[in-house]
Amino acid sequence: MTMEIREFHWLMNIVQNLDVGLVVLDKEHRVQVWNGFMESHSGRLAGEVRDQVLFDLFPDVDRAWFERKANMVFKLNNRAFSTWEQRPYLLRFSNYRPITGSAPHMYQNLTLVPLADFGGQVTHLAIMIYDATDEAMLIMGQRQG
Repeated sequence: MTMEIREFHWLMNIVQNLDVGLVVLDKEHRVQVWNGFMESHSGRLAGEVRDQVLFDLFPDVDRAWFERKANMVFKLNNRAFSTWEQRPYLLRFSNYRPITGSAPHMYQNLTLVPLADFGGQVTHLAIMIYDATDEAMLIMGQRQG
C-alpha cells in the first residue's frame, strides 16, 4: 500500500471518529459528507443523506437564516460562526449527556468553512457542529442562581 493511500485511509478514519459533526454541502445545499458524529446524533446514515437537500432532511432548520450565512461564506470565501447563545442549534439533536440530561436538546456552536476547487472557486461548504451543551447548561445555571 502506498503512503498516500495509507494517509488517506487514516484521514478518513479521523473524520469519521471526530467528536464534532462534519457536514459538507454543495451550493444547492445537498449533503456530500456526513460523518460518524452526525450519524450517531441524527439517526441517519451517510448513505441515506448523501445528495439530499439539508432542508428536506431537516425541515425545522431556519432556511432563511442558514442561506444568508452560507451565501456569505460562498461569496466572500471566508469562515462564518454561530454560537449557541446566538441560536441554540442548527439541527435539533437530543441531549445525550448524563450530567446535563435536563437540557431540552443539544446546544451547538457552528463553524462554516468555504471549500474551494483547484481553480480557487468556492464550490462547497463544510459545517462543523460542536456540542456546547455542557457549557450552555453551566452558564444558564449561573444566570439562574
